[in-house]
Amino acid sequence: MPWSKHDYPPSMKNLEPRVRNKAVEIANALLEEDYDEGRAIAIATAKAEEWDENHPKDEN
Repeated sequence: MPWSKHDYPPSMKNLEPRVRNKAVEIANALLEEDYDEGRAIAIATAKAEEWDENHPKDEN
């Protein structure tokens, strides 16, 4: 079942909303590729945090 901005895994609840939204996007893509749900969540969280580091919101 795909996740959304308002319906996401409990393990993502403490992520900053911007990072959580990216993690949800990545996790949904991984699920479409038949990844196991737990693995998709772990990979998506790590990749979203990496993405956040490389794409600061205050970048000018």
